[in-house]
Amino acid sequence: MDYPEKTCSVERLITVPADVKKVLEGKKTATRRNGVYAYPGEIMELEGKEFKVDSLYQQSLGEVTEEHARQEGFENLDAYKQSILDMHEGMKWIPTMKVWVHEFSPVKN
Repeated sequence: MDYPEKTCSVERLITVPADVKKVLEGKKTATRRNGVYAYPGEIMELEGKEFKVDSLYQQSLGEVTEEHARQEGFENLDAYKQSILDMHEGMKWIPTMKVWVHEFSPVKN
């Protein structure tokens, strides 16, 4: 698959301390960004542990499900939405807005 140029680097994919903790605990296995931060196969390192980006695809906010919210480390879709809106002041949850989904898993050593 042809992906667009990255808008940021894999090091910036997960930076919020609460999210880093969720990834390390295995509670967060995906993150949605407005741009491409990593391609499949790239390695993200968090506190000395490695995680491989397994897939990258576009999704509209209206397609985000309860299961997707759990992948993001939240109990439900409402909690995920509220977190996003709290993080990005003035942002509206627009169902047609497209985001890039980065799914990842721990690298087995």
